[in-house]
Amino acid sequence: MNFHLEQIPVRAQKPRDSGITMVMDKGLSVRETEDFISVAGPYLDIVKLGFGSAYVTPHLGQKIKLYQEAGIPVYFGGTLLEAFLVRGQLDEYKRTIDKYKITHLEVSDGALDIPHEEKCKLIATFSKDYTVLSEVGSKDAEIIYAPYKWIQLMKDELAAGSWKVIAEARESGNVGIFRGTGEVRSGLVDEILTAIPAEKVLWEAPNKTQQVWFINLLGSNVNLGNIAYNEVIPLETIRIGLRADTFFNFLDIEKSLYKPQEPKKPHQ
Repeated sequence: MNFHLEQIPVRAQKPRDSGITMVMDKGLSVRETEDFISVAGPYLDIVKLGFGSAYVTPHLGQKIKLYQEAGIPVYFGGTLLEAFLVRGQLDEYKRTIDKYKITHLEVSDGALDIPHEEKCKLIATFSKDYTVLSEVGSKDAEIIYAPYKWIQLMKDELAAGSWKVIAEARESGNVGIFRGTGEVRSGLVDEILTAIPAEKVLWEAPNKTQQVWFINLLGSNVNLGNIAYNEVIPLETIRIGLRADTFFNFLDIEKSLYKPQEPKKPHQ
C-alpha cells in the first residue's frame, strides 16, 4: 500500500480462495488490458471473457497472454461453452481452451435447457483437467428458483467437482439472486448460506449497492463477480472501509475520534 493506516481489515492474499474479485471483460483492447492490469492487477483474481465475446475479440491470444503473465487466470463465459455444446463441438471447445492454455472454465445452462445430471457430468469430466466454476440460476427473469432448489443444485455441482458455484445475476444485476429492481433477494441468500459455505459461492454483484450489501453481510473477503473493469479499485476501497458505504465497518467505534453521522431528520 502507498501509506500506513490502522484498523484496515486483513485481505486474503493472492492466489486466494476467498475474497475473490472476478471481472467480466466484454472486449477490452490489448492496450486497455495492459493499462487495466497495471492499475488493478493486485486486486484482480480472475477474468471472465463475457458470454461469447472471445469469438469476436481481436488479438485474443495476445490479450489472454497478458492476463496469464500477470498471474491472473482467464476463462471463457459459460455461454460460449453452451454455443459449442449445442452444435456438437465439445471436442473443438477443449482444443480451443488448450490452444490458449486456459486453466479455468465455466459450465452453465443459462441459455440451454441442459438436464442437471448431464451438467454435473460435464463438471465432473472437466474438473479432472481444469478448474471449474459452475453457474446456478436462470438468466430469464421469469424463471425463479425456490431456495431449496438453489441449494440442491449448488450441492450437486460442488460434489461433481466445481471449485466455486456462481450465483447468477447477469451483468445487469437484475435476475437470479436479485429482483428486477436490483434489490437482493435477501431471504434466498440467507437460505443458501445455511447449507453452502460462503467461500464456495461467487456472488455476481455488478452494482455498488449490491457489493456493499454482500460486504456488510459477509465481510471484506466475500467472493464477488461480474465486476466492471473500472470498478475494481472502487470495490477494493469498499472491501477495506475506505468508502463511505463501509467506512465504520472495521473501526473500533469506541476508540474513534469521531462517531458516525446521525441520519438527518427532515425539516418540520
